[in-house]
Amino acid sequence: MADAPDDQRFMDIALALGRRGLGNAWPNPAVGAVVVRYDAGTPIIVGRGWTQPGGRPHAETEALRRAGPAARGATLYVTLEPCSHHGKTPPCTDAIFAAGISRVVSAIEDPNRDVAGRGHALLQAHGIAVDVGVGAASARRAHAGHIRRISDGRPHVTLKLAVSADGKAGLAGRKPAPITGETARGLVHLMRATNDAVLIGIGTALSDNPQLTCRLPGMAVRSPVRIVLDTSLRLPSSGLLAASAEETPVWVVAGEGGGENAEGALRTRKIEVIRCGRRGARLDLAEALRRLAARGITRLMVEGGPIVAAAFVAADLVDEAAILRAPRSLGNDGIDALEGMPLTAITASPRLRSRDIETIGEDVLERFERI
Repeated sequence: MADAPDDQRFMDIALALGRRGLGNAWPNPAVGAVVVRYDAGTPIIVGRGWTQPGGRPHAETEALRRAGPAARGATLYVTLEPCSHHGKTPPCTDAIFAAGISRVVSAIEDPNRDVAGRGHALLQAHGIAVDVGVGAASARRAHAGHIRRISDGRPHVTLKLAVSADGKAGLAGRKPAPITGETARGLVHLMRATNDAVLIGIGTALSDNPQLTCRLPGMAVRSPVRIVLDTSLRLPSSGLLAASAEETPVWVVAGEGGGENAEGALRTRKIEVIRCGRRGARLDLAEALRRLAARGITRLMVEGGPIVAAAFVAADLVDEAAILRAPRSLGNDGIDALEGMPLTAITASPRLRSRDIETIGEDVLERFERI
């Protein structure tokens, strides 16, 4: 029989497997699962699974399929409560019954009202031992996008900032400047791969003409949906985003009314245009996020410039912040990382707390999370 250290060890493995699906499993959560049986008192992993691209098959059915007959009498470790309802696939609880699993160790309950404890209850009703809570804190972080979308109707938002030693994000005149080193830039590409979508404002799109893809070796297919906040539909149909829209989706969030010709030109380039209400002259960010969630986005990385970054901070829509600090200064003429507000709006915010600090090449990464 498993003891507490074994349970934690195997749940850690399930969590690591689940992270393979981050940015790739939406609209479903990126779940990990491990099937373990004991032979002569020795635990042996007989099946591993994680949520497959597009959200199906689910992690549990993948792990059970790989375990085959060895799953009978074994323990299933899973990072989120198994589903118990019929969706586009049969319930995972049915697969667990059929496999003959004797015990399920689940990290957290699924907040989805179609599940919400019913999966655990159904397993127990069929005589399967159920333990809930092992690795719960890590699982809540891994499933933050799913939880946020279910609970608040919007994606989980991570704001990424690259700032100079003197707190600047660009040169005078809003000219872009390389701030962080090569190692940190590689990390940003990896962050893109673990988010469903990456968002910028039209100012960054026009000044930088970015690609916003994941350009690590072999990971181009993990590039996120690219989203541009573009109130008046100014995104050029000749830029790098438009040129690659057929390979990697581009969505433009625009204000309601007007711009039909521009919208038609973008749609010709296979760019999706999402109309959204405004707050004054700017887009209503809360509504924009709800519209993204309705399209399945659970994890959103905001990579925009100082105006967009400050707008998300002011609207209290930042769930995590990743601040990459470079050792070089840009000088007094540089533009601040947050338009119209100090960087302490994040670093000393009562809504966020510092989670960890690490060195990334010549730069320093500090992560903050919502309290």
